[in-house]
Amino acid sequence: MVHIKSEEEIDLMRAPCAIVRDCLNFVGERIKPGMTTKEVDELVYNFIKASGAEPSCLGYCGYPASACVSVNEVVVHGIPDGRVLEEGDIVSVDLCAYKNGFHGDGARTFAVGEISPEKKKLIRVTEECFFKAVEGLKAGTPLFDIGYKVQTHAESNGFSVIRSYTGHGIGREMHEDPSVYNFGRRGTGMRLKAGMVICIEPMIAAGDWRVKVLDDGWTAVMADKKPAAHYENTVVIREDGTEILTL
Repeated sequence: MVHIKSEEEIDLMRAPCAIVRDCLNFVGERIKPGMTTKEVDELVYNFIKASGAEPSCLGYCGYPASACVSVNEVVVHGIPDGRVLEEGDIVSVDLCAYKNGFHGDGARTFAVGEISPEKKKLIRVTEECFFKAVEGLKAGTPLFDIGYKVQTHAESNGFSVIRSYTGHGIGREMHEDPSVYNFGRRGTGMRLKAGMVICIEPMIAAGDWRVKVLDDGWTAVMADKKPAAHYENTVVIREDGTEILTL
């Protein structure tokens, strides 16, 4: 069931979304070689708690951390541990905050020190895919236009789109309907309505799109071991456009 938010509910969502935005900026400025992914998670936990919110991911379906910290070939749901970030790595940080009865959600992929030109391009194109997706997006737009734009831009740059994971609606629950795919046929799918709040999150791979999940039940890695990147924002659908709450 798709939930249409009132203006009062959208206003309540601004606080957790601002915390997500600020936390991603805070963490991104501090990531460096020699840190462990667990230390990145501790930064997230402490920032969200100090902001008067709760980390939505912690305990969600048994997930053991406050953020997903995914390095190189790990595309999503990397569990923070003692893995040390090294010069040349890329690391995706996906986090959610809960405040005022609502969730905010966002993700970014960061460079660890100096990275290769291919990884720089991958991060750039993944972010561009998001902004391509919201160009012209408004009430009445078919849902799969989002995925069409993401897929077209990614593939035109020589990359592929993850099929196994999607964006989603968000509000009082961290994951609500509809699923927001990063691929699809233009002009198809439900028509978006004003007041819908969705997470658009391109997940883009340098190689093939196929993913496998490790034995921990969470960590999703590219089957060909090539790097992947992730970029996500929480977006309100308006009659004449969008409002991005996590920017």
